[in-house]
Amino acid sequence: MNTWPVQDAKARFSELIEQSVKQGPQLVTKRGLATAVVVPFAQWQSMAHAAKPALKSLLLERMPEPVELAVPAREPLKLRTPKAL
Repeated sequence: MNTWPVQDAKARFSELIEQSVKQGPQLVTKRGLATAVVVPFAQWQSMAHAAKPALKSLLLERMPEPVELAVPAREPLKLRTPKAL
């Protein structure tokens, strides 16, 4: 994986994209710290499909039908008379 300082990545963006397609993921650093990785779209797509499902989807798979909750009836609304000044 090639490493690109952010300044070089900005200045040579087209080359960065071409290198990611030809050679695979490219690491972009900012102030010496790994910040981003540029990957070809096909690789990103396969990684997204291979990712683990979200908690919401896992819970929905195990609970096929929505659960009805019993909500108690409320008492009628009581209006107060305003106090005289």
